[in-house]
Amino acid sequence: MSTNAAGLIARTPKNLLDRRVADPYPYFAWLRQHAPVSAERKAKGMTVWQIARYEDVDALIADGRLSKRPDRVAHYVAGPPGLNRHLVHSDPPDHTRLRAVVNTAFIPRRVVALEPVIRTAAEELLDRLDGRVRFDVVGDFAGPLTFRVICRILGVPDAMNTPDLRELLLATVMPTGPHATREGVERTNRELYAFLTSLVAHKRTAGAEETEETDLLGALVHACDGSDILTREELLSTAYLLLLVGHDTTLNLIGNGTLALLQHPDQAKRLDAEPDLIGPAVEELLRFDAPVRDATFRAAAEPVEVGGHTIAPGDVVSLLIGSANRDPAKFDQPDVLDLSRTPNQHLSFGRGPHFCIGAALARLEGRIAFPLLLERFGQVRLAVPAEALTWRPTRVMRGLASLPLERY
Repeated sequence: MSTNAAGLIARTPKNLLDRRVADPYPYFAWLRQHAPVSAERKAKGMTVWQIARYEDVDALIADGRLSKRPDRVAHYVAGPPGLNRHLVHSDPPDHTRLRAVVNTAFIPRRVVALEPVIRTAAEELLDRLDGRVRFDVVGDFAGPLTFRVICRILGVPDAMNTPDLRELLLATVMPTGPHATREGVERTNRELYAFLTSLVAHKRTAGAEETEETDLLGALVHACDGSDILTREELLSTAYLLLLVGHDTTLNLIGNGTLALLQHPDQAKRLDAEPDLIGPAVEELLRFDAPVRDATFRAAAEPVEVGGHTIAPGDVVSLLIGSANRDPAKFDQPDVLDLSRTPNQHLSFGRGPHFCIGAALARLEGRIAFPLLLERFGQVRLAVPAEALTWRPTRVMRGLASLPLERY
């Protein structure tokens, strides 16, 4: 199979290319059949390989020959300057060290202890929507809920936990409006760096005796002072990473999952009638429209053979999780939403050493949010045509910019 990008794009039906952001699944199906391993030459000479089939994605996602360090690729921009030295962009032994310092905050026992906090926050947000005919699931519920929870885990003071901060974080992965210009991007990065610096300074002056059990950032600051556990850049980068992914992934899970339930009312009714189904239901919603479209950055550190092709050292590898999760070679009737699907070995949280550190938290928030939404919303429908919904055009994440609903 040819890996020529121009030839591949020329052969891809235009309607599939045009709809890749709003509905990537027909495009993924075409790739799995016609070009499961394909390369595209990008600007400045960078080559990006797309891997579409479950078997290949599953094999490579935990393959140590694929490095997570963006500095292996010339001209690759990995995120805000000074905030890239975190566990998602590191290999062992640095990854092992960085993951160890945050792991304890996300062990099952501590995550389960957050259930009353999450439930109270969700109910308060839904109370505000009582009596409203029209509301936005993403902006009025999922966004504030997930951001409030991750801020609680990190110990961000209430005065600093603002919608402006959430907008600033999301602008680092999807610049829009004034954030989208070159000057806007630079300003966003400066403001975020300044915020994180002030937050760390606040934690340092608060004193270790004032650090609560859920105050992960405070614990990290006091553990790192006078030690070599983390560098200053690693500390700031870790705070940025946890604020972003601890919020963004679950935000997309709730938004994408709510839309899927609206579009499959038989499954929504089933979940409402069978509360014990919530565990496998969350897994199926994670699979059906994954909050992570592509796996996070990887580049070949040595030659890697896949599908009859050789990925050269320095080439970027894009593992299409959304495609793997709909592969009929792995899942029976993959385009059907079945909330009782078992087994369900989706790859939405990755696998291996880089398995999503916040997976247990995302699952818990989903298990709380979806039943509450079904219980409290009553009869609702999309307030705009489905084709008018706006999807955030990011490479890694897949999520709605908004999900307007109306009661009827």
